[in-house]
Amino acid sequence: MIRKLIPLALPVLALVGGAFGGDMLRGPAPVDETGVDAAAAGEDPATGDHAAAGDDDHAVPAEAGWFTFPTQFFVPLVRQGDMRDIMILTLTLQTDAASAPALAKKEHALRDALLRALMIHANTGGFDGNYTADRNLALLRESLRAAGQAVTDLPLTAVLIEDIALQPG
Repeated sequence: MIRKLIPLALPVLALVGGAFGGDMLRGPAPVDETGVDAAAAGEDPATGDHAAAGDDDHAVPAEAGWFTFPTQFFVPLVRQGDMRDIMILTLTLQTDAASAPALAKKEHALRDALLRALMIHANTGGFDGNYTADRNLALLRESLRAAGQAVTDLPLTAVLIEDIALQPG
């Protein structure tokens, strides 16, 4: 009986021991004098300096808010009257932290506007060829941001394409 349990128990014990050891090696997160985790506040733990938004091209302001659509966008790719493929996207909108809850209340209008922009992009050949080229994705992001901005007066800083996949039909 014990010989049958050992092969099952050893991997579980190794996983628990590895997780515990890794947590111990990482140590506690540095905390500033206000009791806030320095890394979460955008502070460099080594120097204590706050990161400036202009320090990195990909830096996100500390006051950024995010709204991720709970379901994916499905865009049919129609050529000569036949639906051949489906483009599947997961999108997130960047706004300020105060506007994120209000943006969530406009989910349906935003989804409609973004889906319309995705359909236009698809019908004009935007998903043909190398649709993941930087230039093509930049055009798509900007058209999605403009479409979203048209249905809300809330600030939309950017549209993030978290997932994009072509499903052959």
